[in-house]
Amino acid sequence: MSLFKRFFSKEKKETLDKGLEKTKTSVFSKLSKAIAGKSKVDDEVLDNLEEVLVTSDVGVATTVKIIERIEERVSKDKYLGTDELNQLLKEEIAKLLEENNSNDVSDLAIPEVDGPYVIMVVGVNGVGKTTTIGKLAHQFKQQGKKVVLGAADTFRAAAVDQLKIWSERADVGFVSQGMNADPASVAFDTLQSAVASNADVVLIDTAGRLHNKVNLMNELSKIRNVMKKVLPDAPHDVMLVLDGSTGQNAIEQAKQFTKATEVSSLALTKIDGTAKGGVVIGISDEFKIPVRYIGVGEGINDLQVFNKYEFVDSLFN
Repeated sequence: MSLFKRFFSKEKKETLDKGLEKTKTSVFSKLSKAIAGKSKVDDEVLDNLEEVLVTSDVGVATTVKIIERIEERVSKDKYLGTDELNQLLKEEIAKLLEENNSNDVSDLAIPEVDGPYVIMVVGVNGVGKTTTIGKLAHQFKQQGKKVVLGAADTFRAAAVDQLKIWSERADVGFVSQGMNADPASVAFDTLQSAVASNADVVLIDTAGRLHNKVNLMNELSKIRNVMKKVLPDAPHDVMLVLDGSTGQNAIEQAKQFTKATEVSSLALTKIDGTAKGGVVIGISDEFKIPVRYIGVGEGINDLQVFNKYEFVDSLFN
């Protein structure tokens, strides 16, 4: 049975195809140069392919794994034509991503928990964190879920204001104590409010300062500990938002945040505006943390659930 069974609707798949267009065009132009004049996959083609993947922001460690897998296939099949290389890449990258054990779904799926499901959202300023929260809130609301947003990024007035605007746009609950309030206190209030109103999902925005990792670590730990006073299992998910258009810089940010707190899922934004979409593959492989959402457009519904098969299919089809 093919790995590439259909998960997404035709409309969602078209949005994904369009969102990955810049990356796909870049990869294919590099790939066609790498195999120009070659009829079979040999050492030179593999060297060229390695360069294609590294310069497409897949990352060195992940590229080495992919090349090793393809070398193994080539040695087994003896004669492998360059026209088959595309399908081979598609299959091996999908298998590599499959090893992260993340479930592939087509819609936002929230596990059953006792009380509201709490997502604490982390990431540096400017990556699209607040916008991602707003889009998620809208999509959860569309599913009939009761949602509450907590404005615990209290160091920037713009962050609180922006989250309030999103709460109004998505027509969901909003808890804030304004700028310079204690972030942990905001998180505590948000959870109390969510429990009292029988909410299904809580999204907590947090500050994204990386210049002092000790402060960041202390602050995130304090927020987590305070939430546990209301809901012992909270947060159920710590989601790190990364800007996909920054390529290797996104990988560096992931390293910093995974040291500062226990990250359980990833969301990659701005994939549509870049040729660096290959970073999704590298990040998913390197950190063994499931990529849950990717942003493939500016529309409110263009934050998609990440499905590795649909992603690789769109990238190499």
